[in-house]
Amino acid sequence: MDRIRVMLVDDHPVVREGLTAMIETQPDMEVVGEAGDGQEAVRMVKRLRPDVILMDLQMPRMGGVEAIQRIREESEKTEVIILTTYDSDEHIFSGIEAGAKGYLLKGTSRDDLFKAIRAASRGESLLEPAVASKLVERFARLSRKGPADDTLSERELEVLKLMAKGYRNKEIARELVITEKAAKAHVSNILSKLSASDRTEAVTMALKCRIIKLDE
Repeated sequence: MDRIRVMLVDDHPVVREGLTAMIETQPDMEVVGEAGDGQEAVRMVKRLRPDVILMDLQMPRMGGVEAIQRIREESEKTEVIILTTYDSDEHIFSGIEAGAKGYLLKGTSRDDLFKAIRAASRGESLLEPAVASKLVERFARLSRKGPADDTLSERELEVLKLMAKGYRNKEIARELVITEKAAKAHVSNILSKLSASDRTEAVTMALKCRIIKLDE
């Protein structure tokens, strides 16, 4: 059985050491690399191609959110779980929008951490209850908005469907055979037309109002 290749990204060596010792107790997991900041992590991903990354948010040189965006563009098969002490709405939404598959707080149990790693390796998401409840609250708030899909062009609907799949601008451009600049412009137009503050809000609103479906 192939083991899940895990990479750790945290600017505190003692945290990385503790996580390594913990993860290495699992027969189906192995730690293949460690990085002290996002910039180093982006470089290492190109070489190591890990299955799952445990990523802190606040780090020197390059923070977690930017690193997640860069990593998702570099390696589509690498999934990222945020493991941090920050539980504010801003941090949660920014991390999920960037492409993280999970969001755990550093006080999480060993079992929940292992479950999250295994879920991410299968392309699934696992959120702490406190984090999930914040997303549910936001979803409920967004459900009171009513965007109309006739405000979006056919091309913008295509872009929106790819956004729902987690595609970044570079991936959207490649999929639709357009320039990355054009993809960025379409995303900007979508956010404006739906009165959404970010990609996560736009996709959530579109799904709730059935402008798009996840299985499309």
